[in-house]
This record gives sequence, structure tokens and C-alpha cells, in this order.
Amino acid sequence: MELVLYGRDGCHLCDQMLEELEECLRGRVPVRVVDVDASPVLRERHGSRVPVLELDSEELCYGRFDGSAARRLTAALSGRD
Repeated sequence: MELVLYGRDGCHLCDQMLEELEECLRGRVPVRVVDVDASPVLRERHGSRVPVLELDSEELCYGRFDGSAARRLTAALSGRD
């Protein structure tokens, strides 16, 4: 299972999503944080559309870590135990 959070420095929504995600995960799965501004390709791909959370290369949520995303992530975690 790979969780990737695409965001950028100084983005309060990105910081908020990471905090909520870490609270939900409680250290069970690492989150790879990728700064979209570090790559011209990612900057073009995402533009201002951050944060984006991907689970195994599939978009789980965008903008906010909502209840639906939390349930999908919890179900994925349950399946790997």
C-alpha cells in the first residue's frame, strides 16, 4: 500500500490534510509527501489543484480529507491486516 500526498509548501489545506491523515493512520502506514513545485511535470499536472491524496496511484481525495476518503482508507487498511 502506498499513500502519496501531493501538495506544496505554504499550503494550509495541504498541512491540514496531512494532519488529519496522520491522525487517521496512527502510524500504521507511511505517507510520502511530494512537493508539486519541485517538478515542472507535477506543477503542470496539478496546477493549483492541491492537496491530492493517492492510494496505490488512484486518487482518494482532493482538497479535503473527508469522511468518504477516511472510510475508503480504513477499508484498505483493514484488508491488509
